[in-house]
Amino acid sequence: MALYEHVFLARQDLSQSQVDALAATATEIVEQNEGKVTKTETWGLKSLAYKIDRNRKAHFVLLNIEGPGAVVEELERQTRINEDVIRYMTIRVDEHEGGPSVMMRKSDRDRKRRADREERD
Repeated sequence: MALYEHVFLARQDLSQSQVDALAATATEIVEQNEGKVTKTETWGLKSLAYKIDRNRKAHFVLLNIEGPGAVVEELERQTRINEDVIRYMTIRVDEHEGGPSVMMRKSDRDRKRRADREERD
């Protein structure tokens, strides 16, 4: 089975529950096509480097996928149709990263730094 990382950006005006529903829909698509989602991470609402379809921010979501290439084709086809997703990218990887992704480790590190700074003040 091939391994993939699929990241999509959802519109800024969606609620967190709607973003979670988008991730659940993507998981269903993968599972219906004989694939498996091994990890789902929601990175939260982040600022974009430039406007995309009048959006300055977007909800970022990562899915680690195991499955044949047909899974990715169908997932990207369905994602392209969905108006709530403003960008997506799927890449094939040799192995999935164990534990939290770099983005999650960065947000934990930033949160810890903020807490340390507040303690000193």
